[in-house]
Amino acid sequence: MNRDNAWEILTEYVKNESLRRHCLAVESAMVHFARLGRYDEQTWSITGLLHDFDYEAFPNPPDHTREGAKILKERGVPDEIIEAILSHADWNLDTHPRNSPLRKTLFAVDELCGFVHAVARLRPTKLDGLKAKSVKKKMKQASFAAAVNRQDIIDGAALLEMELDELINHCVEALATIAGDLDLESPAEDS
Repeated sequence: MNRDNAWEILTEYVKNESLRRHCLAVESAMVHFARLGRYDEQTWSITGLLHDFDYEAFPNPPDHTREGAKILKERGVPDEIIEAILSHADWNLDTHPRNSPLRKTLFAVDELCGFVHAVARLRPTKLDGLKAKSVKKKMKQASFAAAVNRQDIIDGAALLEMELDELINHCVEALATIAGDLDLESPAEDS
């Protein structure tokens, strides 16, 4: 299983561009943290890319992740990746606890990547200059990106034993590396 194989699975199952962008954002954050911790980048990349690949077909718990796990098993995806994907959903914690760096990081960056993306879309400079302070200010507005679970973001930072500001800044940095793919490129300066 390589990144190209994972991309084929993602594009087969995910037709919604917003969900594809979310998967790309989580992938970029996972690669960023793999580099920081000197973990296997391909494993972390594929985990991030495929973590929600089954959401369009199976949006309701517990089918989301569990049905996807069956598909991934049939496609030859390594158990380590499948089990990490299962662990990012609360309804699987009894069998797939967040007890490894891969599993902890996937949980920590999932909701946060979605939230950072939403914040950046509103800014004229998108990700350029986005700081944790601005993201945390938006987190206090319950009506903004209301579907994002703020407690998961806070719990994710605690799970990684990282300050929330540091986690946010790492995610912003990771997303900036693929800003074009996320439709978050800053407008060019006027000449």
